[in-house]
Amino acid sequence: MCTYHGGTVVVAQEFRVALSLFRHRDYRHLFTAQLVALFGTGLTTVALGLLAYDFAGAGAGAVLGTALAIKMVTYVTVAPLAGAYADRVPRRVMLVCLDLVRALVVLALPFVDRIWQVYALIVVLQSASAAFTPTFQAVLPDILPGERDYTRALSASQLASTMESLLSPVLAAAALSVVSFHWLFTGTSAGFLVSAVLVVTTRIPDAVRSHRGGAWDRTLAGARIYAATPRLRGVMGFNLVVAAVGSVVMVNTVNYVRDELGRGQADVAVLLAANGVGTVLVALLLPRVLDRVRERTVMLAGAAVLLAGIAGAIPLSMVAGGSWFAALAVWVTVGLGTGLVLTPVGRVLRRSSTAADRPAVFAAQFSLSHACWLVAYPIAGWLATEAGFGVTWIVLAGLGVVGAVVAIRAWPRCDRDVLEHVHDGTGDPGHLADATEIAAGVWQHRHEYVIDREHDRWPALVR
Repeated sequence: MCTYHGGTVVVAQEFRVALSLFRHRDYRHLFTAQLVALFGTGLTTVALGLLAYDFAGAGAGAVLGTALAIKMVTYVTVAPLAGAYADRVPRRVMLVCLDLVRALVVLALPFVDRIWQVYALIVVLQSASAAFTPTFQAVLPDILPGERDYTRALSASQLASTMESLLSPVLAAAALSVVSFHWLFTGTSAGFLVSAVLVVTTRIPDAVRSHRGGAWDRTLAGARIYAATPRLRGVMGFNLVVAAVGSVVMVNTVNYVRDELGRGQADVAVLLAANGVGTVLVALLLPRVLDRVRERTVMLAGAAVLLAGIAGAIPLSMVAGGSWFAALAVWVTVGLGTGLVLTPVGRVLRRSSTAADRPAVFAAQFSLSHACWLVAYPIAGWLATEAGFGVTWIVLAGLGVVGAVVAIRAWPRCDRDVLEHVHDGTGDPGHLADATEIAAGVWQHRHEYVIDREHDRWPALVR
């Protein structure tokens, strides 16, 4: 009996611990704002795919792939710029204004009648999102400084994203049974407005001002820290795995359900919802796992699950008429792997940066991860239109394998936080107060190591 109920008890205990976070008023408001905006965005995801199908029919994959590629270009270019100025603008004002912009743009989408108009509005919408998301993510470590609480908050954030993936398509399916998909955009706009109201009522500390002076230096700071930190280079590999496999779900679901399986638009929402089922369990159980297991191990497991998911999808493309239940199983598997990879990322970013550099590092993760999607989305959209699902999914599986190899090679298995290293004696004398002079003008000491003003490269010797 104990063994049988063990999993249920663990989930219940972890759920109670997560609920304790909501005693923190500011976190409660921010989380609710995130949840509401996510559900609005989820409705837009379904509606945008159907809008593309309405415009282009069988060519919807190419239209949606182009739209998502534009979104990724915007994310890659705008996020670092937003990170450069995140410490120069009151963060609460910034978040509210960006929510209002998104609400207005989404409200305009149902009235467009040309594909180019969709593309133009997406540029504006995603520019606001590219500034909003990393700023929001960088706030969490400031209002939840404890490692345990922050881990639970990351899990809750992933759970919110997963529940959106699971429930907003279900809500969309219910709405589509009585109204046109154009009305889904109205729900998104309302979500952004509610998010803005909740942010207004939250006490958000301003960011620690960066020591980096020039705008260009601040813009590139996050990317430079990424390039110099082995574990962050490993995260980039994992980002590529998630993008390669996830693009199958994001881009190909509409055409696969409508054209290959011959099912209705409500089933598009159902298959997208299936993608979130496995990730719900991951988000509930992973904080307890991360108390005992290093992030690298968990993320490697997630990459393996993702590659298994796309390996299972490839045979489906070769079966005439497809298989609905097999597709459900594959989409669930991809959701499970995605949760395993993405949930620990925030912890890795936090322990790889100082408070002053944290907005830039979160912005870099947002930008660089979406650069991976920028590669994967056009492949999933355009190649599937020209060559079919089988060839496309094989190519994306190969891209995912490349990402996994990069992650394994870049992120050392023995990844210590405290490293012994040397300085040439220049820099802040206070930083060398505990150091030992091992040669003329050469000082050695050990501490938790991150790339910052005093450390511009990773030490070659780790003891």
